[in-house]
Parts: sequence; structure tokens; C-alpha cells
Amino acid sequence: MDNYHITKTDTGWSLKKQGADRASKTASTKAEIIKLAREFLDGKTASLKIHREDGTLEEERTFPRSADPSKSKG
Repeated sequence: MDNYHITKTDTGWSLKKQGADRASKTASTKAEIIKLAREFLDGKTASLKIHREDGTLEEERTFPRSADPSKSKG
């Protein structure tokens, strides 16, 4: 399973695969990058970690949902 991170940058927000040098997607707002990430990860098995502006982890999502190893509703 690939790990992706949404983080704040100097110019907006980015979606980056863990270990990659360049962002897979960029956007000016957090809402926009989350939407782009959802579309980008459609059909892939991946973990998406969404970070706050200060860099702390806010939320983690698994794509597809059926690949989530935990049984939580979140």
C-alpha cells in the first residue's frame, strides 16, 4: 500500500507520495487538494494522511475503504 501526504507548502497545498521528491498534485486550497487526492487515488490502494497547516496529522483515510485494516467508522 502506498502512502500519500497532504501538506501545506509556501504556495498552497500538495499531495505527495511518501519518499517522492515532487508532488503528484498541487492546489491553492486544502479543500481543493483533498478533492484532487480523492480523484487521483480512485482505483488505487493507498493510505492518505491529511496534515494541518502546522504539519501535525489531522486525519488518515484508506483507499479503497474496503482496504482499511481497522474496523472504525472514521
